[in-house]
Amino acid sequence: MELLILLFALGLTGASPLEDHDLCQPHSRPWQVSLHERGTRCSGALINKWWLVTSAACAPRSTSVIASLGEHDVTVDESTEQHIPVADVIRHSPYRSPLHSLAMVRLAEPARLTPHVRPIGLPGRCPQPGESCSVSGWGSTVPNQYESLKQLKCLTVPVVEDQTCINTFPDYLFWSVGMVCAGGDNKINCLNDKGAVLVCGGQLQGIQWFSHGCQNEEHPSVFTKLCMYDNWMRTVMDNYTPTTTTARVMSSTKGL
Repeated sequence: MELLILLFALGLTGASPLEDHDLCQPHSRPWQVSLHERGTRCSGALINKWWLVTSAACAPRSTSVIASLGEHDVTVDESTEQHIPVADVIRHSPYRSPLHSLAMVRLAEPARLTPHVRPIGLPGRCPQPGESCSVSGWGSTVPNQYESLKQLKCLTVPVVEDQTCINTFPDYLFWSVGMVCAGGDNKINCLNDKGAVLVCGGQLQGIQWFSHGCQNEEHPSVFTKLCMYDNWMRTVMDNYTPTTTTARVMSSTKGL
């Protein structure tokens, strides 16, 4: 009888005992961007109406990539979305492990800023060990398990000391000053989405580089430490002022 009462009460509030507690409050991350092409999808973060940042692994390689803003459930039309083609891609060079994993993406037309589409500020400081941060993206939060993409997921994770993270690295991975780690501590810290977004104190602090927590829940995941790239990101935006919708793919180290 008590169980029936509980189920009835949950039904009245619109909740469910099977509700996924890792789901974001819909549209609570208005800077989150979905980059997709022919069934592949990963994340990025909108930093102004023209530009977004993502990981090197997510950097678009063709003009057919679409940036979808204002998304929560990618399987339905929520009337909040904006689907904008990619125009320019500037990868930090050299990119990928063990040096850098970061790309700037310019939209073919400016995003319309709405309550569901808003940029997030670049970091004004670096994240500190022990600080509680949010990771958001589309994908599985269960280690070693595939899950079809649907609704945006959110996790709360702590920033960890560099050496604690280094101790979990496999032999093929080398530490870079452009890395910051968050998660571990035997908590849910798997979000298997290339380019998942790390936000600390309302500032964009990271883009997922390696999702170690999806192989071992005791291990933190690795993010690009965006506070180290502030000059580079601002230089890119200053030097590549939007004047055309012709797509270009470039590499740059200026400003780091």
